[in-house]
Amino acid sequence: MRTSELNRSNDRDAAQMLLATGVVLLMSLLSMAIFGVKVAGLTLPHDTASDGVIVTAQEVANGLPELSESRTQLWIDGGLEPLEAAETAMDGVHNDMLHHGEVRGIEVKMINIVISEVDSNTINVTGELGVSDGDAMFTTMINFDITHE
Repeated sequence: MRTSELNRSNDRDAAQMLLATGVVLLMSLLSMAIFGVKVAGLTLPHDTASDGVIVTAQEVANGLPELSESRTQLWIDGGLEPLEAAETAMDGVHNDMLHHGEVRGIEVKMINIVISEVDSNTINVTGELGVSDGDAMFTTMINFDITHE
């Protein structure tokens, strides 16, 4: 190899090493910038105008009576006594809501549920519905009747 070819080869290698060093430095700076933005966002107050918990609680409270009644009737048709069917249905509804909420990042719980027979065709359900996410928590009373055949 000639001296000029050797110098060009060395120059090319040095340029590639300088370019690789620059790319590594650029990626490090970008990574630190992204981390800095994430950390800066941790100190921001939560959005007090967010109504997601309230809306979720209303949707669950509105759909709960119909869902509970349908599941209770299915258990009665399966051979359970009405009160036992309602208790089994409410346990299933609670477990489904809890699991569904976890998947979506929100916690939905029914607390202090009391199930009692009003008459031969009506069962009353009372308790509390609690809904929370990372920023807010909302609790409301629930009270509805389940009618069955």
